Amino acid sequence: MEVIFKVIRQQQNSSPVVQTYIVEAQPGNTILDCLNHIKWEQDGTLAFRKNCRNTICGSCAVRINGRSALACKENVGSELARLQQIPSSQSKVNAIGEITIAPLGNMPVIKDLVVDMSSFWNNLEAVAPYVSTAARQVPEREFLQTPEERSRLDQTGNCIMCGACYSECNAREVNPDFVGPHALAKAYRMVADSRDSDTENRLASYNEGTKGVWGCTRCLYCDSVCPMEVAPLEQITKIKQEILSEKQASDSRSIRHRKVLVDLVKQGGWIDERQFGLQVVGNYFRDLKGLLSLAPLGLRMLCRGKFPLSFEPSQGTQQVRSLSESVQQEEGVGSSE
Repeated sequence: MEVIFKVIRQQQNSSPVVQTYIVEAQPGNTILDCLNHIKWEQDGTLAFRKNCRNTICGSCAVRINGRSALACKENVGSELARLQQIPSSQSKVNAIGEITIAPLGNMPVIKDLVVDMSSFWNNLEAVAPYVSTAARQVPEREFLQTPEERSRLDQTGNCIMCGACYSECNAREVNPDFVGPHALAKAYRMVADSRDSDTENRLASYNEGTKGVWGCTRCLYCDSVCPMEVAPLEQITKIKQEILSEKQASDSRSIRHRKVLVDLVKQGGWIDERQFGLQVVGNYFRDLKGLLSLAPLGLRMLCRGKFPLSFEPSQGTQQVRSLSESVQQEEGVGSSE
């Protein structure tokens, strides 16, 4: 069958243009097969990365119809079928299928589908993604792990550094300080590694402002595009749980935000905004500067009649509290196991 490939092409520091190619393809042909066909038979100037062709190296990650994926893993048939399930695109998928290929996001383009991944690698390095044994005496033999200890590293160890999660990260798009889901997934691997001796310092680093775990917007895009099911958001959540288990509510605003939100929902079924501001920003009346910063917003709300003078708990408060306590109990059982 004939498939129309619309490739977003771009030179460094120039505006992108769309170039169209028609490829004779079979449903089982991968997107990478088609890109190879274009380069070898139609346009040798097209630039893209590739290597293993077997979902191992991560080199061929691109955006395929708006989502980041490995060109060697996705095939023509499944991609056209996916497009037919999207209401807004049904009219575009006719007898001649159409597939749009673009470079990864959140990284500057070098040429065509090749992006500069310097920030990707720099942010990975920032989380120190290697086991630290500095506090231990050098042993006479290697550090050994039990099968159970090793199994904790399996999921994060599957990451192939393709950049798909980084490309789709909303937090990274708006916050250049955020290290990215790939880095924090690797960071949890170090936290969970029984051989590492620097867990306390790691957690302190990952707890800093919005460059660490608290910068994540929990949009789930990283989990949805990961080709290896690493689930970066799940790993970020595990780091948060480690931080919260070792810190008090007064330690930082990020931690207070998480704990106060849960406590208020358990108390009233939803968030009492008055208490939320005082406890999170004002640190239970300990942070005078924080309290003063709330004054202008509070006055504007009062003037516009939007400040709640009373708080009515939800009718489902007991049910919400039971659900929350059940989840916390399950998490506690999972941690002990």
